[in-house]
Amino acid sequence: MDNIRKTIINFRDERNWKPYHNEKDLAISISLEANELLENFQWKTSDEAVRDSEQNIKEEMADILIYLVQLADKMDIDLEEEVLKKMKKNALKYPVQKG
Repeated sequence: MDNIRKTIINFRDERNWKPYHNEKDLAISISLEANELLENFQWKTSDEAVRDSEQNIKEEMADILIYLVQLADKMDIDLEEEVLKKMKKNALKYPVQKG
């Protein structure tokens, strides 16, 4: 994760985009990219969407992650740590059903 974060932040900083990347606009961009991801699936089955748009789906997923990493950087959030904490919380909320 650290390699991805460094690559994204270096790309941003080399272009002097940091001043334009505030929390609100980064959150909006995440939402917009998520909607672009959804467009690949509109009016199709999952199989059709993946078959017809796999590369675009990958790119939209990458765009979402890129903006998310930038938002985490802006807010000084360790995404890896937060994901692990959330997974522990989810495990308590949704325990494995045995039987």
